[in-house]
Order: sequence, then C-alpha cells, then structure tokens
Amino acid sequence: MIDTLLALVPIYGLFLIAGVVAVSCLAVPLPSSMLVMASGGFAAAGDLVLWQVIVVAFLGFVLGDQTAFGIARWGGPKLLDRLKERSGTRAAIARAEALVDRWGAAAVLLSRTLVSPLGPWTSYIGGAAGLGWLPFTLAAIFGAALWASAYASLGYVFADQIANIASMILNGAGFILAAMVAFGSGWWLRRNWKAMRAELRMAQTEKSAAEE
Repeated sequence: MIDTLLALVPIYGLFLIAGVVAVSCLAVPLPSSMLVMASGGFAAAGDLVLWQVIVVAFLGFVLGDQTAFGIARWGGPKLLDRLKERSGTRAAIARAEALVDRWGAAAVLLSRTLVSPLGPWTSYIGGAAGLGWLPFTLAAIFGAALWASAYASLGYVFADQIANIASMILNGAGFILAAMVAFGSGWWLRRNWKAMRAELRMAQTEKSAAEE
C-alpha cells in the first residue's frame, strides 16, 4: 500500500497527502503517518517543500477529524454499535472509549500524539458521546499540528533512514498504548479500592453509632 502511494506522490503531490490523511481519520486503514514521513523525505530531496507538506497534512487531519466527529454526532451511539460489529474494531473502540471516559477532550490530544492509532476512534466516540465541539476542535487542531510537524520533520531530517524510523515508531506506539492501558487499569483499581475502603469505614461508623 505505501509503495503504491509513494509512486503516486510525484503525480498528485500535496493533494494526495491531504486526501490520504483525511480519509485515514475516518478509520480507513491507510498508512498516512508513513506517507507524511516519506513526503518529508521527498522535501529533503527537493521534490516537495517541507512547510507545504506540513500544512496540507495538518489541513487533511483537521478535515478528517471534523468529518468523523460530525458523522458520529449525527449517528449517535447506534453508529458506534455498528462500527463495533466490524472485524478488528471492537478492541480499539473499547480502548478509545476508556481513554475518552478518563481524559475527556485531553484524550483527543493524546490520540493524535502518544497513542495515534486510536485517533479516528476518539473522534467517533467524542461525537457520539456528546463531547463539546469546541473542546474537541481545539484539542484536535493542536494534536494535528504536532502530528503533521513531527512526522514530516522526521522524514526531512532522517530521509535516508525512513524505514528504520518507521519501524521504531510502530514499536514505540505499541509500547505506549500498552502503558496507557496499564496506567488506566491501575488508576481504576486504585479509585475503586479507595471507594470501597471509604464505604467500609462509613459502615463501621454507622454500626458503632447504632450500638451506642
């Protein structure tokens, strides 16, 4: 897939980058991150201009985010239920739901930086769950700017090592995602343990008062 897209870059250029990024934000499995990084490599070789790559990747990301959010706001929870029925999406949606429940609008920023594989799903979940448009948009815009700048700049600086950098990023994303899940589970257990202890203390206090 990435080889085909790279072969099309000299023909369609910036329009291809913007389109692929926008469509990938709708949870369509396209290698947008690798395309933007490779486009940074093209910029290093003089075939593209770095700032233009960053701008079109950013605009594509914002367009895709807003489209996913709007579709989910219109479709509501029923749309999420249908998406969960698709093969291989239930686990990712569940992780994104946990992230949004825990962090709210901040989850949108996290899903565009540290845990980018969850990005499309947080857009759908934010729209379906009634997350405010303005908080979502501000977080999404900031995250999109960081994402576009980071990937394009990586490709520009390390143009001769893109394959190695891509492998490191993919492995790192998996590690970060696992760490986030572990952190969330630990936080949930700790919160519920504290609540249980508080209930036990209250019950003991009430029992002591009744005995007196």
